Amino acid sequence: MGKYVMSIDQGTTSSRAIVFDKKGNIIAKAQKEFTQIYPHEGWVEHDPEEIIAGVKEVVAEVLGKVGAENVECIGVTNQRETVVVWDKNTGKPVYNAIVWQCRRTADYCDKLKEAGLEKLIYSKTGLQIDAYFSATKIRWILENVDGARERAEKGDLLFGTMDTYVMWCLSGGRIFATDYTNASRTMLFNIHDMTWDEDLIKMFDVPVGMFPAVYPSGHAYGITSADITGREIPVCGDAGDQQAALYGHLCTKKGSIKNTYGTGCFVLMNTGDEPIESKRGLVTTVAASRDGENPQYVLEGSVFVGGAVIQWLRDELKLINSSPETEEIAKSVPDTGGVYIVPAFVGLGAPHWDSKARGLITGITRGTSRAHIVRAALEAIAYQVVDVMHAMQSDADCRITALGVDGGACANNFLMQFQSDILNCKVVRPKIIETTALGVAYLAGLKTGYWNDEDEIRENVGVERVFEPKMSKKKRTDLLMGWADSIARAKFR
Repeated sequence: MGKYVMSIDQGTTSSRAIVFDKKGNIIAKAQKEFTQIYPHEGWVEHDPEEIIAGVKEVVAEVLGKVGAENVECIGVTNQRETVVVWDKNTGKPVYNAIVWQCRRTADYCDKLKEAGLEKLIYSKTGLQIDAYFSATKIRWILENVDGARERAEKGDLLFGTMDTYVMWCLSGGRIFATDYTNASRTMLFNIHDMTWDEDLIKMFDVPVGMFPAVYPSGHAYGITSADITGREIPVCGDAGDQQAALYGHLCTKKGSIKNTYGTGCFVLMNTGDEPIESKRGLVTTVAASRDGENPQYVLEGSVFVGGAVIQWLRDELKLINSSPETEEIAKSVPDTGGVYIVPAFVGLGAPHWDSKARGLITGITRGTSRAHIVRAALEAIAYQVVDVMHAMQSDADCRITALGVDGGACANNFLMQFQSDILNCKVVRPKIIETTALGVAYLAGLKTGYWNDEDEIRENVGVERVFEPKMSKKKRTDLLMGWADSIARAKFR
């Protein structure tokens, strides 16, 4: 048995390889950022070949530190909904990957709504009709890239979310598969019978030969190419990043909940064996599972712009040099001075689902300072999470008393305390906040027997800090009213 498990975390702004030991400790890690491409307003793309080159680079770097012979198996986790179409003979993409944030198909989605298809699509997929999901992106490529539809109908093109493309490339084309969690985000997958849905395939006009095989998240997918990883290493885990994070928190019981503070924010609640139909703008999706297990379901609220608002402060506004400094800047003022930022850069996600909303800053006065703007940006992340969790509590008919957190921004103590205050619940930060990579490592390691069972894993889980609410009810109410007013203004057009 190998000493370690490796996770490949192909995210929205970077790709990482992380090696864990049996205690869940990080032994080695490497990260490579890649280019964000914005061809038009609201369009977001990635170069798949640049991503794969980066994945190979970080994998080689960590294997150079620990030795390929010491890696038991690999798990892959990925930015969800982002989709790539490539030639199965050459491996070359026919177009850039269209990213989950991209709004280019919003008008087509409006036409689907006008045609009265929302109930049908939700009943099969658990998803709202939105440009966020993959189906309309695949259709766009087939309709707009010269020769793509003809090549697809001849059987020469494949599609996949980024996990599929990563596994395909690392295996030398031998693995063409995805897992239930990623498939459930395409708007082409029936989450009740766990198969690609014939009605939806016809609706979006995607040739059947393009579809990957679908398996549980903990499954023996195949092996990597020795030319790439030094030796053939089994790939035994695959999960979309948010479901991987849910598993990394060991939220495998009904009612357990986590939020990931990444480029966006993603709140997931395990609802057990039965899917809950949302009445308040959430989506119903599939939790990570292992071979032989009955699938579990999740209520999810997706916030499109979470940590990305901090990147905006740094890269576009030039107000900060790095993300970590926002904590001290925010603490340098007692409040935002009445300033709110609604970061609807690509519309609003759950629970609003308004693709035409746009970002704004309200409450600016002559006395508004850099610190007020920075603090308002951090608070905006927390407010968006509140909107999702209030909807979740209503749908699930329960009161949430503790929220598990992960992702880069959860290291910000100001943000976590404000999140606890404005939610009026505990916020629990684990010792290892690389929960996404850890979750898919668990799935892969459990498949190979590296870990015997979940109980063995739970013995290693530790809490780094618990944030308790300290804000008065009146202040919380006043702040939330101001936020609601700002959201209404962002939607007004």
